[in-house]
Amino acid sequence: MPRILVIDDQSDVRAMISMVLRINQFEVVEAPSGAAGLKAFEEAEFDLAVVDIFLLGTNGYDVIASMRERKPALPIVAISGMTALDFIADTPGLSNVVCLQKPFRPGELMAAIATARGTPTA
Repeated sequence: MPRILVIDDQSDVRAMISMVLRINQFEVVEAPSGAAGLKAFEEAEFDLAVVDIFLLGTNGYDVIASMRERKPALPIVAISGMTALDFIADTPGLSNVVCLQKPFRPGELMAAIATARGTPTA
């Protein structure tokens, strides 16, 4: 079962994402902060990460960059409700990050994950 790390400081968003992923047969590890997410990332292997760009006390760009230093090919879905994420593709070290604007529907989340993983959508 693929394992996904979900890093978001909003507990309701984390819960919704995790519920959708579990229904779709993913193992989920939740982290309420960038620091907790990086700690979980260091302690276990993940097949994909969903990272909020605006995290309390840090930003998702730094979290993503740290993960990519350790595992450059890690599929990542960046999420944000505060700003458009179009510029991520032009940011060094953040190429191949799939962006998803909040609020999103479960189907949009699953499509973003399929794109990040390079798998066809159903």
